[in-house]
Amino acid sequence: MREVKVGLRPVVNNINLPTVMKTAILPGDTIERLFIATQIGEIYYIGNGDIRNFLDIRPRVLKLGAAGGGYDERGLLGLAFHPSFYYNGLFYLHYSVAGTQGPGALPQSEAARPAQNALPEFFNPNPCDPSTLNLRWINRETQYDHIDTVEEWIIQSNGQPQKRRTLLNLRRPFFNHNGVNSLNFSPETGKLVLTTGDGGSGYDPFNLSQNDMEIAGKIIEIDVTKNTFINNPPVVTRFNELPVSIQEALTVIAKGVRNIPGISYQRFYNQYIKYVGNVGQDLVESIFSYVQYKPIPVTQLIQASLRNAESDQEGFINFGWRGWEGAFPTSIIRGCSANPTLDEKTIAYYNDAVKTSFKRLQPLTSYFHQDPRPDKFGGTALTGVQAYMGNGIPDLTGSVVFTDIARDEGSQPGRGVLAYTRVRTDGKPNDFSVIQTDYNFGSQSAHYVSLGTNLNQTKLYLGVYGSLNVTDYNKGTIFEIVP
Repeated sequence: MREVKVGLRPVVNNINLPTVMKTAILPGDTIERLFIATQIGEIYYIGNGDIRNFLDIRPRVLKLGAAGGGYDERGLLGLAFHPSFYYNGLFYLHYSVAGTQGPGALPQSEAARPAQNALPEFFNPNPCDPSTLNLRWINRETQYDHIDTVEEWIIQSNGQPQKRRTLLNLRRPFFNHNGVNSLNFSPETGKLVLTTGDGGSGYDPFNLSQNDMEIAGKIIEIDVTKNTFINNPPVVTRFNELPVSIQEALTVIAKGVRNIPGISYQRFYNQYIKYVGNVGQDLVESIFSYVQYKPIPVTQLIQASLRNAESDQEGFINFGWRGWEGAFPTSIIRGCSANPTLDEKTIAYYNDAVKTSFKRLQPLTSYFHQDPRPDKFGGTALTGVQAYMGNGIPDLTGSVVFTDIARDEGSQPGRGVLAYTRVRTDGKPNDFSVIQTDYNFGSQSAHYVSLGTNLNQTKLYLGVYGSLNVTDYNKGTIFEIVP
């Protein structure tokens, strides 16, 4: 992999934490404009060099950062424009709903329940204590963290956006792993693609990602042409709790998801390579790629569940979580009492690893949280994956670029990192290379929180934030990645 150097050109400064960056042409307009969504609920677009308000849904979005010192993974997480947006004005939002804060999920097992009477946000299973390994999410109607919604909006004839209908209302067990850049349209099927995380905490305590009835931990296609006008769809966690008209509009592409920063489609002759990043637990961050897949209609999954039979999942994508973290069985890292300088690594979910070992997709590339190699880096969390088809940076043409929020080097201020890899012609996993940038952030933290692109993937945009806390306002800058 060649070493690539790029520049970062500031596009807009002093905005709130950016979760989505993508371009669209407004109805009646002639220019493709960059749209930016922020986690707290604002959407801007760049027009003629200045930033303009498109939509402000802050009153609709859950108050963020109230706990945990300001770090939060809820908020406005998804924005997608209909492929015919210029003609029909339709766009789609995914966000955490104001006023829906709950107490969080509880485990089934008394033995696993800590003194505070709730499962900790960053749960660790104990392989020596079987009661921690097979927990169930019970009392879901009351024991949940918040509700996420997916909505269809339309630009009215007066140019003002208005909500048109709700597509899904999802109850989430914990505050984290809700996805980011979570809505995109598939250029293959024309359907809206929702990438949803496993529901949060750590280690997917309820194994939602592998359960076919659970909406969490999946990649879902929504046929927005289907008439699912139900004024207030029920708040659900499982596919079989949905009204039939909504079930019939959904297909599932993949399971075994921990948390996804979006999906990217790269045209390759008459088909598309799909790139998906899966955020890691303790060990490794992974980027997957696939071309062929067989989506399964939700109605088919439900029928198989009613018969206690496994549906035909040939061609169904499985990223392997929670049994596998990328290419590795999911381990628990704990201190070794005999030698405190060493860490003991134990396979936490051995049975899950065995069960999914032959069904799962191998990652295209992975990078580690700790990496001693001089040309690599220790990562923290994957925050963006985008194909690049431009010619402006020739060494990146045809590659997939990805971002990590911060190098895990224990140094302050925090610094994000850019890297890239390519699909090999033999289909085998590939190495990756760090992309060097020329920008001087000075003494400020620079966390790489999001990655975006324009309609034909010839431009890349990097969202940088000066803090890990969403309540530290106006610390964001959008850069265009340039030669």
